[in-house]
Amino acid sequence: MPPIANPELERYAHDHTEPPPALLDELREYTRAHDPRAGMQVGRIEGTLLGVLVALMQARRVLEIGTFTGYSALSMAQALPPDGELITCDLDPEVARVARSFFDRSEHGKKIRIAVGDALDTIRALPASPPFDLVFIDADKVRYSTYYEEALPRLRRGGLIVADNTLWSGEVLAPETEDARALAAFNDLVLRDPRVEKVMLTVRDGVTLARKL
Repeated sequence: MPPIANPELERYAHDHTEPPPALLDELREYTRAHDPRAGMQVGRIEGTLLGVLVALMQARRVLEIGTFTGYSALSMAQALPPDGELITCDLDPEVARVARSFFDRSEHGKKIRIAVGDALDTIRALPASPPFDLVFIDADKVRYSTYYEEALPRLRRGGLIVADNTLWSGEVLAPETEDARALAAFNDLVLRDPRVEKVMLTVRDGVTLARKL
């Protein structure tokens, strides 16, 4: 989905954000050239934000729901310590193959494990301990609320859930599509949840942060 900010402001923010490593630039361009869904990919601003959050939290374990071609996973993995772990879930074996091919070229790729299959099955099969420090949700919008409820018990106290696309190009204001209605319901769920403190950011297409209390 397109960013909320106007193109000039988006470009200004992009140009004033830490540039990514060359491999991430290559991955972005590869995705644009080979996948018609390239708009799903996070870019410099959001990828850098995710990496900064992982670094600030001194996270060691990250769960990602929705790999796509791997830009966000690699952005976070490079901020993990050498013995850190990132588990990323995706249903599509082809995008997982692309992601793995780029992970294998990075010194940080060894920190990443791709779980191909239904993300809910993967999450529910995870042990309760050790908990995750950060969970990034960026998969099918209809199940955002379910992903959230499954992920929260597996998150440590003080841990962070980051959800992408929570403004859905503004459609959450008057949701008509299934995805927009699901995201609006998710936003309301997080807002009412006393288990977390939350903030919604107008970064790209909307990014919500929820810190477990």
